[in-house]
Amino acid sequence: MAGRLDGKVAVITGASSGIGEATAKTFVDEGAYVVLGDIQNDLGLAVAESLGSKASYFFCDVTKEEQVENLLSEGVKITGKLDIMMNNAGIVGARAPIDQILLAEFQRTLEVLVAGSFLGIKYAAAKMKPQESGSIINMASTAGLSGGFGPHAYAAAKHAIVGLTRNTAAELCRYGIRVNCIAPSGVVTPLAAQAHLGDFMAMDEIKGTLAENSPLKGRAGTAEDVANAALFLASDESGYTNGHCLTVDAGFTSGSKSNDPQHMVNVPFMREAGKTGLED
Repeated sequence: MAGRLDGKVAVITGASSGIGEATAKTFVDEGAYVVLGDIQNDLGLAVAESLGSKASYFFCDVTKEEQVENLLSEGVKITGKLDIMMNNAGIVGARAPIDQILLAEFQRTLEVLVAGSFLGIKYAAAKMKPQESGSIINMASTAGLSGGFGPHAYAAAKHAIVGLTRNTAAELCRYGIRVNCIAPSGVVTPLAAQAHLGDFMAMDEIKGTLAENSPLKGRAGTAEDVANAALFLASDESGYTNGHCLTVDAGFTSGSKSNDPQHMVNVPFMREAGKTGLED
């Protein structure tokens, strides 16, 4: 089914590569006009050019309030409205044992991930309120749902995004605006390659690593998987979905894993005191 975003206008931050790029392409393929924001100018301009007349690119550092406001204003100026805001820009940020993290690095991580999303929500809401409609999508993570899935600052930030999503959903619903978030686990992106392997170009290698560790054996998560989740939340198909965190994680957060110990497979019925089988 094509055309699920016909006539809609979307703004996506962090749109020059990875999940943002894949989502921009998916949205355009489904009929949307997309305004891309990023700090990677060469990549952003190239992505916009590849998408043709249905996309525009603007430099946007999401930690700068005036730049976020300008990105949203430019989008409305071009198209006359705003239907979808996806706060996707992100970094891995501070990585160290808790007793060794520098305060400035911890604060910078939250500035990009939390304050950047806050600003996107703030200015999207201002544009959407008068039209009494809109979908805001924030990028959370499985690290924002459970412990042990990411560095401390990153996990703290992603937990905050889930909370911010639910709180703003509770406020903005009265204006017809839905706010949801997506929580992926590791997916094949340059950011994941850099984080795990120290090389943002090592896409084949990171795909193999993620596939090996996936609950869906041999199946790595992709940027397109997350883009499809964003498509659902952006479209009218999710018109009654609000305040929700949609996991795209092959079941990691529900306990799924590909290496269940063999003693848990095809074992006999067990009772008390080491007894097996049903009582006579």
